[in-house]
Amino acid sequence: MLSMTGYGKVQLSADGREITVELKSVNHRFLDISCRLPRALSFAEDALRKTIGQYLKRGHVDVFVNYQNMRQDARTVRVDASLAEQYRDAVKQLCEITGAEDDCKASYYAQLPDVITVEVAQDDQDAVLALLKEAACQALSQMVNMRTHEGDALKKDLSEHLMLMEAQVKLIAARAPEVPKLYQERLLARLKDMQVNDLDEQRLAQEVALMADHCAIDEELSRLSSHIAQTRLVMDQQGEAGRKLDFLVQEMNREVNTIGSKASDAQITKCVVAAKSEIEKLREQVQNVE
Repeated sequence: MLSMTGYGKVQLSADGREITVELKSVNHRFLDISCRLPRALSFAEDALRKTIGQYLKRGHVDVFVNYQNMRQDARTVRVDASLAEQYRDAVKQLCEITGAEDDCKASYYAQLPDVITVEVAQDDQDAVLALLKEAACQALSQMVNMRTHEGDALKKDLSEHLMLMEAQVKLIAARAPEVPKLYQERLLARLKDMQVNDLDEQRLAQEVALMADHCAIDEELSRLSSHIAQTRLVMDQQGEAGRKLDFLVQEMNREVNTIGSKASDAQITKCVVAAKSEIEKLREQVQNVE
């Protein structure tokens, strides 16, 4: 079982190129990838997304990529000879007009706009893409390791809440058979207080039977126990588990709500409140499971 919280960062260098890939992920209903790449690497975004999809199934992932090409052929310095000649002629013309001496050196012309320009050479996209994928895979491996570690902690926490909720379910199951008997005792006591001596035993039995049928929660307890068992199975399985766990927690909450609405007993109501508290904690934690 994996968490959706993770981090990974890798810097790789090869053949005069250096690339850094940083990944951060948090919980999300689906796999949502946000890429921030230099313009020079915009061609590689689709391939990067596909690589991430091979490692992750859910979560919001922020991807940061930095790239430097330090090869000697990465840039070319160009001199605009025609523009430099025009600047020179313009300076001579000024000297003739003003009578000033022309003391301009080549370094002066080199500082003039657009005389010297630096052109970025077309990079080898295949080599850059290969380096990017390698860095991304290593960063994703780091992230998956962190997600696995976080997932183990989540599993432990979920197991504790399941155990506490199961304890409340057992208390409810033990208390449920006593509810009709207690109802009968309260009913007899009330009739006695009302000084009703001529009791219709058959009618009394019918009232108790109707009440017992109304507050019967055997089916709900059975389904609730089944959901708890299935939750433990899903937690032990490999692969995506978050959606299944979210569904099971919803079903557990529904069964506990039904038990609460049927219960006519203060002790069962108290157990229901405690069970719902554990279910809410389960719901919060399940949102972080991939």
